[in-house]
Amino acid sequence: MAAFARWCFNHRLSVIGFWVALLIAVSGASMAAGTSYSDAFDLPGTESTKALDLLQKSLPESAGDADQIVLHVDEGKITDPAVQTRVDAMLKQVGSVNSVVGITSPYDEAGASQVSQDGRTAYATVQFDKQAEELAVKDIEAVIDTAQDARGDGLQVELSGQAIDSATQAGPGSTELFGIAAAAVILFVAFGSLLGMVLPLIVAIAGVGGGMMSIALLSHTLSLSDVTPTLAALIGLGVGIDYALFIVTRYRSGLKMGLQPEESAIKALNTSGRSVLFAGGTVVIALLGLLVLNVDFLAGMGIGAAVTVLWTVAAALTLTPAFLGLFGMRLLSRRERRTLATEGPQLEAVGIWARWARFVARRKAFVSVVALGLIAVLAIPFFSLRLGSADAGNNPADTTTRKAYDLLADGFGPGFNGPLQLVAELKSPGDQQALTTLVSDVKATPGVAAATALPMKADATVGIVQVVPTSAPQDEATTKLIDTLRDDVIPAAEKGSTLQVYVGGSTATFGDFADVLTGKLPLFLGVIVALGCVLLMVAFRSIVVPLTAALMNLLAAGAAFGVLVAVFQWGWLGDLVSIGKEGPVEAFLPVIMLAILFGLSMDYQVFLVSRMHEEWTHTKDNRRAVVVGQSETGRVITAAALIMISVFIAFVFEGQRVIAEFGIGLAAAVAVDAFILRMLLVPALMHWFGAANWWLPAWIDRRMPHLSVEPMEDAPVAEIAELDTVDQPARA
Repeated sequence: MAAFARWCFNHRLSVIGFWVALLIAVSGASMAAGTSYSDAFDLPGTESTKALDLLQKSLPESAGDADQIVLHVDEGKITDPAVQTRVDAMLKQVGSVNSVVGITSPYDEAGASQVSQDGRTAYATVQFDKQAEELAVKDIEAVIDTAQDARGDGLQVELSGQAIDSATQAGPGSTELFGIAAAAVILFVAFGSLLGMVLPLIVAIAGVGGGMMSIALLSHTLSLSDVTPTLAALIGLGVGIDYALFIVTRYRSGLKMGLQPEESAIKALNTSGRSVLFAGGTVVIALLGLLVLNVDFLAGMGIGAAVTVLWTVAAALTLTPAFLGLFGMRLLSRRERRTLATEGPQLEAVGIWARWARFVARRKAFVSVVALGLIAVLAIPFFSLRLGSADAGNNPADTTTRKAYDLLADGFGPGFNGPLQLVAELKSPGDQQALTTLVSDVKATPGVAAATALPMKADATVGIVQVVPTSAPQDEATTKLIDTLRDDVIPAAEKGSTLQVYVGGSTATFGDFADVLTGKLPLFLGVIVALGCVLLMVAFRSIVVPLTAALMNLLAAGAAFGVLVAVFQWGWLGDLVSIGKEGPVEAFLPVIMLAILFGLSMDYQVFLVSRMHEEWTHTKDNRRAVVVGQSETGRVITAAALIMISVFIAFVFEGQRVIAEFGIGLAAAVAVDAFILRMLLVPALMHWFGAANWWLPAWIDRRMPHLSVEPMEDAPVAEIAELDTVDQPARA
């Protein structure tokens, strides 16, 4: 690492020029290729997938996405001749749009039930030839534009459905700029230097920019969701700024100790740079752990985020030393340079952090109880966690999908926005009667507002029953209804026949998605925890340190999910951050957040414990090692945490509920991890464990490779003296 750092420092213009050329090349390729994001995901073996497969095989014309054009008049009736004439003309034009294979009008005999009881609201069903994620956006937009052209003169026209929702979803905003601005303020306060503030931002933006453009190129070869680039930017900005911050902080400390810029840069890369490499590797491994779930939708998110993290690590390890060579002593403030010139080399003051570290050492029992109490309080809502998918009722109030949702809920009931689809396979003549019996039983089931068998031919082998719940798609009551139908109602109707019925529809699909991920969660959690423990065991030659880190990760996750449940599921602060009404936590959020949280918490564990480990190797005094490590890393860890929190919170205002969930969840996790776990619980526990922190059985030690996060080097005499001073009051 030292030779690499020296080369980047001395060839700074070449390194910076290479990065500029690389980013221009990747940008050009990305712009030429465009993007090909897809929200498609497969759930093999689930009932909803079987229902869809059966439709695609037997009734391909009914297997595509079915969306609604919702019509409403404030005065009169939707069936008034003047209104009907306008609507009929509009529906005729919509029917001629590419990808549309059928229209069921509320004025047709088959659509007679598509008019509300008060006669003021109605809807037309638009049948597409493919599922929403397979449709061309231009075709969906043509339907939207054609339908909305009929607006006016008292007629309100809105649209809803999966295809409409995907085509009208707002693109990525510029809220990350607010996060960058907040990070700039924190950096300026921390360093007191304009260049010290700018350098980490430049490095992070370069890394994230390269990652985002690479994701755009990868979208042509991998199944990447359109949420992937926003998620990658959220993670990349947080870790990218922090990685550069850790290196710059160590560089500035070297300058204050009297080192020349080149030697200080080499030391910074050889210490903090190693930690960045190790920490970035753990984040990438955790994100790639999503591959074990065998769900393309999630694997794509993990790969996209991992690629961006790799770019930020590369930028931190190459661009940072190059800019250190370019800026030199100017990374110190003018006051710091004057002090260095007049008073000579000095150690960076640890002041409040040294006092705090000694307090934790003296009051380890009290600190442990307080920290665990805070975690317990934050984690209480976690035990009410309900996974699912938020419906269009949480979309921004000014969107057409939200307006359509509200009109349908008012005119036909809340469950109308998420009908269930029972797809029946008829294998013998008697199955038709069994299906008729099933329809009657479903109608009598509590929680069902309506159940209707769609018309079918006498010799049909597949039947469809539309079931409208009394509750909204995202409500817990709807989930319970699906379970009741699958476990009780349908099996009773199938008994004594060859009828086979599957519950499908978008609401059932998202429920199955949640069940699949919940079932695979233990495997995923076991894999990333085991890999993290092995990495930390190799790095710190310890059993206690990795086990403690694993426990801290789980505590941080529990507290973060508790905050998520309180905000999104219970509705606390919902109006403040404009995230819609209370509803379930997105089904895929836990596994992705666990991967991210695992990696981010490893960052702080590595930077904190590596300094403790460095001191332990010099003194073999655990108490001193823990106090010194906490004293010297406290300020940079808390500053890094504040930067991450600022970046994550900025994404809450992106306008998308999913991104807001990530933003609040990750911000809460980082706050808990940095301010409660790393500054309170971890050092307190390490004081309790004593020398056992650094114990590793000899037979394991002999068989493990040697990987040092912090290089073995002699501590400077001045540093040893200062550390004695830091620890002395604690011994008194």
